[in-house]
Amino acid sequence: QVQLVESGGGLVQAGGSLRLSCAASGTIYSINAMGWYRQAPGNQRELVADITSGGTTNYADSVKGRFTISRDNAKNTVYLQMNSLKPEDTAVYYCTGNIKPTWYEHYDYWGQGTQVTVAS
Repeated sequence: QVQLVESGGGLVQAGGSLRLSCAASGTIYSINAMGWYRQAPGNQRELVADITSGGTTNYADSVKGRFTISRDNAKNTVYLQMNSLKPEDTAVYYCTGNIKPTWYEHYDYWGQGTQVTVAS
């Protein structure tokens, strides 16, 4: 079994910062890409940022220059540093990872989500 557990969400004023963490645990052979998605009420889930095992990053246009994704492969953990937060960043943030529980298979796993609320 593989689990992704997020932490670090909360309430912040516009212009503030938050750092989300997501740790993968369980039977893990290796981890490919990891990323963060978000879903606001009434909206579809959208990609925020992702990062390959080699450290190549990709960001949604709406967060470029404000958010930074990083990972610690030794800890099976991915982070999302969010600066200059805006009310429109308010959403449930989900961690995801393409994880190999054995050398011959891989699956997409999701965390339970963490609420980020940005007050204006």
